[in-house]
Amino acid sequence: MMRIRNALLAATFLALPLAAQAQPISGVYVGAGAGVNLLQESDVSPSGPIAAQATRADRSGTIDFNYGWVGVVSLGYGFGNGVRAEIEGSYRSNEVDSISGVRGVGAPRNSGGTAASYGIMANAFYDFDLGAGSFLTPYVGVGAGYQWHSYDNVRVRQNASTTFLSLDGDDGQFAYQAIVGAAFPISAAPGLAVTAEYRFMGTLQQNIDVRASNGSIATRGSADVDNYNHSLLIGLRYAFGVTPPPAPVVAPTPAVAPSPARTFLVFFDFDRADLTDRARQIIGEAATNSRTGTTRIEVSGHADRSGTPQYNQRLSERRAAAVAAELERRGVARSAMAIQAFGESRPLVPTADGVREPQNRRVEIVLR
Repeated sequence: MMRIRNALLAATFLALPLAAQAQPISGVYVGAGAGVNLLQESDVSPSGPIAAQATRADRSGTIDFNYGWVGVVSLGYGFGNGVRAEIEGSYRSNEVDSISGVRGVGAPRNSGGTAASYGIMANAFYDFDLGAGSFLTPYVGVGAGYQWHSYDNVRVRQNASTTFLSLDGDDGQFAYQAIVGAAFPISAAPGLAVTAEYRFMGTLQQNIDVRASNGSIATRGSADVDNYNHSLLIGLRYAFGVTPPPAPVVAPTPAVAPSPARTFLVFFDFDRADLTDRARQIIGEAATNSRTGTTRIEVSGHADRSGTPQYNQRLSERRAAAVAAELERRGVARSAMAIQAFGESRPLVPTADGVREPQNRRVEIVLR
């Protein structure tokens, strides 16, 4: 496990120099991932005629598995607000390490075989927006679907070489999973991101064909087995339709005298203080214009009259802080800015109390 964790950390840090600012997915995307899978030990509970065999070589026991591998592919859609939905296909495979607790003649001498799971899942995700300047997007998800669990020649042989228990077959059952991960956008390829995930996937108890043999006596039946998986994956995700941010518009240099005061308006969604793509473009224009003939930059936050004056004052402060942080990220020194907030006291469009007015949810950037 230590080697797995170190590999995930190394992949994350290698991706950092290439990381772009995280943006919510809006539209169709595809993804794929691969990694390490741990199949939890499974109780084996035979049923039917095999459970009553006199030698008892087939009675209930426990199967332990080695670390194996997992692969997933997915097709999804992002709604632009952090919510995503996708269809996923997956495959997991683990070799048997040992089988214990089987009662019969003596102790088990050797065992082997492979257990695999494959199927389709429908997943729902929520991406957490960490705000301007973040290079990653954490997310959580849940899923439900159908998985087939297959045992391929999983066998335990007793000290008497003719006595053995063999599981060989497959069964499909309802499956469920929980997912925690993070995406790291790649600036050199808009829409492309590296993903790192932990997944837990389980199914309802599954029933596998069993054959028990004791010399010339052979009995067939079935056994209930467990299917609980822990997976660590590294992957790639590509969102279609993502374009690079527009280049800042360069304002012409004044020919003779500095320009008069210039005002840039940055608008916000209702009850939000995070920046939209259009807001970042306007702030970029203001940052570019501030480099010519500007001695003072005023950043003033405002809110509409929906909500209490106290809440709107704090909301306007957060909006002003978000714009100032983006200006600073674009090269404007914070010492050159006068940052202030007026709450709902200075509406651009006068309204009655409690009215939502989009033009009043703003930050004014004034270059003097």
